[in-house]
Amino acid sequence: MPAPTPEPRGAFRYFLPLTTRWMDNDVYGHVNNVIYYSYFDTVVNQYLIEQGGLDFAAGSVIGLCVESHCQYLEPIAFPDPLEAGLRTGAIGRSSVRYEIGIFKREAPNAAAQGYFVHVFVDRATRRPVELPSALRTALDRLRNS
Repeated sequence: MPAPTPEPRGAFRYFLPLTTRWMDNDVYGHVNNVIYYSYFDTVVNQYLIEQGGLDFAAGSVIGLCVESHCQYLEPIAFPDPLEAGLRTGAIGRSSVRYEIGIFKREAPNAAAQGYFVHVFVDRATRRPVELPSALRTALDRLRNS
C-alpha cells in the first residue's frame, strides 16, 4: 500500500493549539495512537461549542461519533507544541464528516490526519435529527470550496 500524502496546512479552515503532555508518550517515546483521537475530539467539540452553539451539557441535540480513522505520518512526542486543523467534508441532513490534521507547530504538513463522523441525535431518544441551523452554518464555514 502506498504511503499517504500529508495534508498541507492550507487545506484546513480552523486551527486549535494543543499541548502534548508527559503522560501522552508511550514506552516507545512518542505520543500513543489513542491520544490522537482525543485531539480529534477536542478540536471538533471546541469548534462546535465556540462557533456552532453546541450545548453539550443541556442541549436537546448532541453529536455521536459513528466512525473515525487516523493515519500516522510522522512521530509526535512530548513536549512538541501542536495545532489541530479542522475542515468539513460531507454534510448531510443529520451527519457531518470532519477532516482533521495534526501539525507540529508551524509545520507545513500534517504529522497525522484523519476523520471523524458525527450523527446528531435527540438527547432523549437518541434518534437522528436535522442539524440545527446555527450548527449547519458553522459547519458550512469549514468547507473548502
